[in-house]
Amino acid sequence: MKKLLIISPYFPPSNTADMQRIRMSLPYFKENGWEVEVITVDEQFSETNKDPLLLKNVPEDVIVHKVNAFSKKITGKFGLGSLALRSLYFYKKYVNALLREKKYDLIYFSTTEFAVTILGDYWKKKFNIPYVIDMQDPWHSTYYEDKPKNERPAKYWFSFRLNKYLEPIAMKNVDGLISVSKAYINDLQKRYPEIKTIPTSTITFGAFKPDFDLAKKSSYNFKLPYKTTGNVINLVYLGRGGYDMKEALMLLFSGFKKGLYTNPNQFKKLRFNFIGTSYAPKGQGKPTIRPIALALGIEEYVLEQTDRLPFYEGINALLNADGLLILGSNDPQYTASKIYPYILAERPLLALLHSDSSAYQILKTNTAAKVISLLSDENSIDSVYETFTNIINNQQVPTTDWDKFDHYSASNMTKLQCDLFNQIIN
Repeated sequence: MKKLLIISPYFPPSNTADMQRIRMSLPYFKENGWEVEVITVDEQFSETNKDPLLLKNVPEDVIVHKVNAFSKKITGKFGLGSLALRSLYFYKKYVNALLREKKYDLIYFSTTEFAVTILGDYWKKKFNIPYVIDMQDPWHSTYYEDKPKNERPAKYWFSFRLNKYLEPIAMKNVDGLISVSKAYINDLQKRYPEIKTIPTSTITFGAFKPDFDLAKKSSYNFKLPYKTTGNVINLVYLGRGGYDMKEALMLLFSGFKKGLYTNPNQFKKLRFNFIGTSYAPKGQGKPTIRPIALALGIEEYVLEQTDRLPFYEGINALLNADGLLILGSNDPQYTASKIYPYILAERPLLALLHSDSSAYQILKTNTAAKVISLLSDENSIDSVYETFTNIINNQQVPTTDWDKFDHYSASNMTKLQCDLFNQIIN
């Protein structure tokens, strides 16, 4: 049995998007010939929401190591809040000791806390062990360079320059890349020609049905984040907001406003619920969706809750919705990481995505979703309007070809990861 050491600063019970690939893959590594251990940062050092139920689907035989991090109360005074930077010293010290004691075939970084990946180059040189990086998002990106300052992330000036410095350290000696988007790999190969010959694979997040089974069993514990009283039809979006989603929101709301004009009695029943739109700590998120609704005069129909929900409470919100929404970025490289839970919820589904996005291509082949390009012409607005009409009239939800959909299962996505690992070590 080959041995894999996984570096994932966030891990259950912390509820973050970037640890979900690992969490959903853990039950399937062993059947693909890999025994895994995970090294994470002790959850007391992160400010993310915690969901103890996330531990339920983590196999009991998986060894999970925990490292410390510098307290954010101290490092925050110097503007350093990143968990990767706060834990870097402790990761180096702990893994050095572990690699002297035990033999591993490969180190796998799966996180968006990218700064920690620079240790891959260090451990490769010191212990002669190859490493793989999972690119769930772009790391060093020029996307915001031409954007107004108010649309840039917090501390953008510092993070842009830090990322530009650190990324080459991690990338120039990496042995393999996994990414949710082929475009991320293409950009890296342009910047670092020396990695054009290493194994790479585009692997989306997997669909993990056990999460839905657990959410249904635990539903009595959950409170819905939206009101179900009265004659209302709840449309639900779970995930981040942001200025890069303005085109998708304008298209969505334009189709709704057309309905308010042509069929007000029916369309006034619709309620748009945007949940967990900010990564900021609880109570500190900045709304980016409701201001658009205010500008369009439809704020009474739009709820935006910036605070994120516990993971299984979020699934419960999807299961109880009358319809679901997926909104994409105007950046064609962006890939929504949560498209499979939407499909598994088996609710009417409307997705507004850039036509070059991998999520668009995946959903377009799935009959359970109505997928519309962000190209905001009259036909697109009509398509949104017609989709709302179908939801209002309770039209039958198209069925998914589950045999075909199995290609996107967490089990199969884990196999694809292991295929890349085998390619590297062989």
